[in-house]
Amino acid sequence: MRVDARGFTFEVTVGGPPDGVPVLLLHGFPQHSGEWDDVVPTLHAVGLRTYALDQRGYSLGARPTAVADYRVPELVSDVMAVLDALGLDAVHLVGHDWGAMVAWAVAARHPERVRTLTAVSVPHPSAMAHALANDGRQKLRSSYITLFRKPGKAERVLLAWHATALRMLLGGVGDTSRVNRYADPMREPRALTAALNWYRAMSRADLAGVGPVAVPTTYVWSDKDVAIGRTAAEACAANVTGDYRLVQVPGVSHWIPDAAPGALAEAILARVGGTA
Repeated sequence: MRVDARGFTFEVTVGGPPDGVPVLLLHGFPQHSGEWDDVVPTLHAVGLRTYALDQRGYSLGARPTAVADYRVPELVSDVMAVLDALGLDAVHLVGHDWGAMVAWAVAARHPERVRTLTAVSVPHPSAMAHALANDGRQKLRSSYITLFRKPGKAERVLLAWHATALRMLLGGVGDTSRVNRYADPMREPRALTAALNWYRAMSRADLAGVGPVAVPTTYVWSDKDVAIGRTAAEACAANVTGDYRLVQVPGVSHWIPDAAPGALAEAILARVGGTA
C-alpha cells in the first residue's frame, strides 16, 4: 500500500490479521522492505499485523535530493508521520542495519509510540561510539563508511562492472537471485545516491542525541558480522534502562533477516511476549 506523509509517498507492505497487534519493520542498506519476507510469516501465524516500510530514499515517491534531507531527525520524523497516517498509536518496532539506527532513535525520543524494540545488527549509537573509541578492530570494520560518504566515487565503485562490488557486499544474503533482488533496484537512477545519503548526512551530533532507551529492548547480533564487532554489541546494554536482552546468532553474517529469519522471528516473538 502507499502512505502519504510529510509531502512524500511511502511504500508499505502490510500483512497478517487485520485486527492483529501492529509491528513496524524498518529495513537497512542497501535493501528494502522485502528483506522481511522470510520473517513475517512466523509473526503472522501468532496473530501479529506487520507493516514493512520502504524508507526515505528507497520509496520512489520519497526520494529528496539534498544530503541534509537524510539526517537522523528526518528519518525519525518519517516514521512518526507514517504511524500517524496508518492510525497506529503504538507498535512493536523492529529495525535492521540503518533501520535499527532509526529504531533506536525512535524508541529513545518517542517511547510512548513504541511497545518494544528489537534492533538487529546495528547497536545503539553510543555503543558504536564506545567501540570506535576503544576497539581498533571496530575502526577497521567501519572503514567502508569513508568511501560511502564520498559523493560520486562511492557510486562509481559500487556500480562498476554491473555492480560487482555492491553484489559482493550483499554476498551474505543468500543465492544470486536474492543478491539481485537487492542490487538491481540500486542500479536505477538516483537510487544508490539516495541510499548513500544516509551515510553522508550522518553526524556525530545527531547520533549523540540518541539518548538511553527505556522501552523493553532486544538487540540481535551475529558473531560473523564483518561490520559490527563484539565490543559494540556488548556495549549496548549500558544504553537501555528498560528490560534488555542480547541475542547472539552464531555463524551468521550481517544479513540476519535473510540468513537466519527463523532465529530472528523467535527473538522478536520472545521480546513481544505477553505485551502483545
